Amino acid sequence: MSKCGFVALIGRPNAGKSTLMNSLLGEKIAMVSQKANATRKRSNAIVMHKDDQIIFVDTPGLHEKEKILNQFMLEEALKAIGDCDLIVYLAPVTDSLEHYEKFLKINAGRKKHIIVLSKIDQVSQEKLFKRIQSYSDYADKFEALIPVSIARKVGHTDLLDTIAKYLDESPYLYDPEDITTEMVRNIYKEFIREAIFENVSDEVPYESDVLIDSIDEKSNVDHIKATIILEKDSQKGIIIGSGGNTIKRIGKAARLKIEHLSGKKAFLELFVSVKKGWTTDKKFLEEIGYK
Repeated sequence: MSKCGFVALIGRPNAGKSTLMNSLLGEKIAMVSQKANATRKRSNAIVMHKDDQIIFVDTPGLHEKEKILNQFMLEEALKAIGDCDLIVYLAPVTDSLEHYEKFLKINAGRKKHIIVLSKIDQVSQEKLFKRIQSYSDYADKFEALIPVSIARKVGHTDLLDTIAKYLDESPYLYDPEDITTEMVRNIYKEFIREAIFENVSDEVPYESDVLIDSIDEKSNVDHIKATIILEKDSQKGIIIGSGGNTIKRIGKAARLKIEHLSGKKAFLELFVSVKKGWTTDKKFLEEIGYK
């Protein structure tokens, strides 16, 4: 019988969890940013590997901050740990063991985990060997350690083979043709957020969100209307830019991502709205999906 199960991708902020999930899927569905704490919610990718079905759960990075939104993000990661069948802990090869030790305290042996030692293409073989050796003190804590280079797609097959080894026999939970359980509007929202992270610096991306107002799907083109929510009046000018240049760049970048996924043309119309203090407004956060 085939194997099937949920695998949570866990790690510190900006460890590369979303990048790994996209790479294993072979399709971009999760936003990626060089800035930390870009991922706010869990999202799933359905990866078929040989006869097995692996449902990866991307999560926000493990971190501690007092803002309500950050608390929600941490809770998302903790829920993924509690609900999954197996954990893949992503550890960039240049990281100290401090992050892994914090994860061990959070997991407390509740769920089996595999360590993915990523970004191995960025260090010498000698440094890689030393880092692998440093994890030997914790050999009784993890099931396997897999060196991986996402950029060069090294170690992907070994990782998927190892994951399948620790999943239970089960019929598929989803149609093998599906690549995600996410609604299209949620994926498009994340693409627009990613475009904001790419084109606007400082605190603005962290104090912004996106609401998809409508999607009108036609055979050859999708018409999408979305609103960018900001926390301060001063941020509106930054998002729009001189002569509307910044919001045009955001719209173009997001539109190209949407078209690549949908395989057809997209017309994206962006609006801007200010909701002062929205990141600390519990009622509003719940209204826009952060429950």
